[in-house]
This record gives sequence, C-alpha cells and structure tokens, in this order.
Amino acid sequence: MKKVPLAPDVNSRTIARGTPGFSGADLANLVNEAALLAARRNKRLVAMQEFEDAKDKVMMGSERRSMVMTDDEKKMTAYHEAGHALVSLNEPASDPIHKATIIPRGRALGMVMRLPERDNYSYHRDKMHANLAVAMGGRVAEEIIFGQISTGAQNDLERITAMAYAMIVDYGMSDEIGYVSFNMSKQRDQPVFTKPYSEDMARRIDIEAKNLIDDVRAQTRVLLDERADKLEALAQALLEKEVLNENDLKLVLGERPYALPDHERGVT
Repeated sequence: MKKVPLAPDVNSRTIARGTPGFSGADLANLVNEAALLAARRNKRLVAMQEFEDAKDKVMMGSERRSMVMTDDEKKMTAYHEAGHALVSLNEPASDPIHKATIIPRGRALGMVMRLPERDNYSYHRDKMHANLAVAMGGRVAEEIIFGQISTGAQNDLERITAMAYAMIVDYGMSDEIGYVSFNMSKQRDQPVFTKPYSEDMARRIDIEAKNLIDDVRAQTRVLLDERADKLEALAQALLEKEVLNENDLKLVLGERPYALPDHERGVT
C-alpha cells in the first residue's frame, strides 16, 4: 500500500482507542478513506480531522447534513446527547467522552462517542452499571427538559434492556437471582430456542430486570437534576457548534474527575 503522508497532529493512540476490534484490512480501509477525504479537501497531508471523519463514516455512516430537522427536533436531540455526555462525565466507571454531535449519521440523529483509556477484556459490574446509566441519560434529559419523551431513545432502551438481562441471566451479576449463567446469547442462536429455566425463574428474572432499570433511571434522574446548569450549557453548546470535541467539552463541563493515572492507561 502506498505510504500516506501524515500531518504532525495525527495521534495513533487516539486512533487505536477509537477502533477496537478492527482488523488489518479495516485499518487499511480507514487510512484510505482518510486519504481520500484529504484529497477532496485539497490537503497535502492527512490530518487527525480526516482520520476522525473517516472513522465516523466507516463506523456510523455518512453525515446526513441534507436531512431537514425542525428546530424542536434539533433541540430535543441536543438535550438528549447532552444527557448522555453529562452522565458519562460523572460516572467513575464510564469511559471518557471523545466527541458529542447532533449531526445525523445513519439512523442516529446525534451521538456521544466514548473511547476506552486502556484495553478491556472483561467488564466489572460497576462498568455495566455505568454503561446502563449513560444509555439512560438521553431519555431522562428529555423528561427533565420537556416533560415528555420521544421515540429517539428507542435504540438506547433496546441496549439498556439487553444489558440488564445479560447482567442477570448471562453474567451472574444479580444478588436476587444468584451466581448462575443461562448463557442466553448462545441459546438464541440455536435453531430451537428453549429457556433453560422454569416459569417461576422467568418471572423473577423479569422483575429483577425491571427493578435494575428502574433503579438506574432514578439514579440518573438525581444526577442530572443536580447538574441542570451543566445540562443546559452543554445543550446550548451543541446547538451552536453541532460537534464538540474533547477540548470543547472540557471548556463547558470542566475536567473529568475520574481519569485513570497514566501508568494504568499504558502511557509511558
């Protein structure tokens, strides 16, 4: 493959953090896409911005700037994404935020991207709870600001429900159900699906999943209510700039209080 001339601001560590699971072919495709973007922009060097834009395109689809959104829809999206971001900042076990945007991509009207600070091969229960809370942040922000909810949180709720059940039936993370794993993800791939537990256990699992989700929602509501000024400031910044990077987010929200020390992030 032809060598691609890189600008001094290209950070290979940031690219690696944002492309977990990419194969060599995937990374080659990413580099080619970044080079194409640089050429279209009449740039001599491929800068970090091209890698960021190429990664977003490869992972989430092209920007849909031609999509017409009403002011109300744009405002709802801004507060929704601000809710995700603010919860992420204040959850100790959450990965740090890399970018927040209200520019539609693929099926999403906006997004908050988080990047891990180190390689992860398994998750603790506090990490799973943090991911549940971050996913819940958008829906709860809508409730606080607008007093009603939209269909925009469907994907979040699907992820929340899947995570809650996985914690209970796959990973043994429920004190009520106990240290058991029914490996439901493997069961669902079988030609004939049979639940490996009784109807009584199914009822207990359903109750436990609902209680877990309700608890996360209540905790997320308290977190966002206590930081209403930050929620407002972040939503307004998104409405103004549409895309906020790490530095933009720091200006609005301040430094993240739960960053890992350098030696734990693999920084030497």
